[in-house]
Amino acid sequence: MVQTLYCIAWHNLWRLDILVWVAGVFLALLAIGGLLWQNRQYRRLRRSLDVLSKLNLHTVEYDLVLKVMRLAIWHVDLRTNTLSFGTDYRESTDNAVIPPNTSLEAFFQLVEEPYSTQLREMLEDLRSGRVDNAHGQYRMRVPHTQRNYWGESFFTVEHRDLNGRPLTLVGASVRIDRQKALEEQLIEARNKAEESDRLKSAFLANMSHEIRTPLNAIVGFSDVLPSVQDEGERQHLMDLIRENNAHLLRLFDDMVNMSKLEAGETVVRREHFSVKQFIDDQLERYEDKALEKNLFLHSDVHTDDATLYTDKHRLGEILHQYLDNALKFTTEGGVTIGYDIKADSIRLWVRDTGIGIDENHLGEHLFDRFVKIDEFVPGTGLGLSICRRLALSLDGKVGVESQLGEGSCFWVELPNR
Repeated sequence: MVQTLYCIAWHNLWRLDILVWVAGVFLALLAIGGLLWQNRQYRRLRRSLDVLSKLNLHTVEYDLVLKVMRLAIWHVDLRTNTLSFGTDYRESTDNAVIPPNTSLEAFFQLVEEPYSTQLREMLEDLRSGRVDNAHGQYRMRVPHTQRNYWGESFFTVEHRDLNGRPLTLVGASVRIDRQKALEEQLIEARNKAEESDRLKSAFLANMSHEIRTPLNAIVGFSDVLPSVQDEGERQHLMDLIRENNAHLLRLFDDMVNMSKLEAGETVVRREHFSVKQFIDDQLERYEDKALEKNLFLHSDVHTDDATLYTDKHRLGEILHQYLDNALKFTTEGGVTIGYDIKADSIRLWVRDTGIGIDENHLGEHLFDRFVKIDEFVPGTGLGLSICRRLALSLDGKVGVESQLGEGSCFWVELPNR
């Protein structure tokens, strides 16, 4: 009996050990499985962190590129015909603000013609699939202001449907105001160079005539002079030779003066002198020439004298050009020279009763090189250009007031130091 009970107790204890061992194995397997799951989750999280880190780094680099290139990114939804701007690093703060999901038609209303039409055509080419990318320049109006600016945009297809038709576009825009300003300056410089080349060609073509005419007179009259017996006729021929010689000398003086001024070889020598005495000296120099044409030549000066501090020789060259032209284009009446005192400057002027100048020829271009109002009147077209350059070297300016048939008034204004 006792032995039977012992066997039963031992059997039950053995079964309990097996149960504990099985439970232990199960717990060990469960722990191992938990560790493996945790390790798997850790690796998945690590991969996600790596991807996120790379994505953040890519975003930072992307923003830096946009910032350096001063670009604005935008998207176009061709299904709804709407435009939305994203990151905007464009120059200036006066860019047109485009709200999200703005209709394309509202955007095109802000673009000036003909650029608006050009952008519409580019959009249709992209929508129809004729092209995959495009770019265009345009002039944009800023709403509720009078300002506008130049921009350039680049377009490309972003997403397509299963049939290959474009669904969305992506692009970038940049301000090009500086580029356009530079282009305008280059075009203006090119036009000026072409105009200068044209005028120089006309000048060279005209110079042969201007030089040949007095030379022919000098050579021809010099050959005839020895055979002339009448003293009056001899004196007349000598006067003609002297006159043509002076004209020829003036042609070369103008060309030499212009060359020196353009090369900057002349030096400004300032001095104090009386304006009234200076004008009297000019009158004395041209009295005989005025008498030869039966013209009056007088001054209109103030009772109180004024003093100028400038280059007397350069100012004299300006007035010489004015007086020469005044006497050349005046056949009746005469020439008056005077000056006006202003708050911080003195204006010297030469007024004539000559043929005058048509209003179409008045302006700054009248003082350009090789400009001649009347091609049939002898001259190089350099005199007024020399006057302007001389005045600029003296910190002054030149100008003209004239009416056709009533005469002209050329002036030079210098600072009254």
